[in-house]
Amino acid sequence: MSRKTTKVLKQSGVIPYRVQNGKIEVLLITTRKQQSWVIPKGGLCKGMSPHDSAAKEAWEEAGVVGQVNTEKLGAYKYRKRGNTYQVNLFLLPVETILEDWPEATKRKRQWLEVNQAARMIKKPSLRRIIKTSKEQVKI
Repeated sequence: MSRKTTKVLKQSGVIPYRVQNGKIEVLLITTRKQQSWVIPKGGLCKGMSPHDSAAKEAWEEAGVVGQVNTEKLGAYKYRKRGNTYQVNLFLLPVETILEDWPEATKRKRQWLEVNQAARMIKKPSLRRIIKTSKEQVKI
């Protein structure tokens, strides 16, 4: 009798941020079905580093561009459709906010102060990472 081994699928994502009037703001996006607020994330792209893959997700899902910090900020796990995913997170200081991007019609986006953004997130481990992200940002 063989036991099914649970494979953890790797993803990478970003916490997009900007500094407005001396305050750090985080950009959240909705899931495709617009049921909850999340951060841009997705599977690792073949031939791309985790932080470059995360930058691609930020462009596709949130319409933001910037130079992703190569140092991992943290990681969290979640389950979806019977799979377990581990998301490695990176900080993304947003340089450009696009008016048109690949998933513009599928998602909403909103800039929020860090603690306010954390309150909008359902997953406790992601909420914690967002709250501590402000310690990594140099204003």
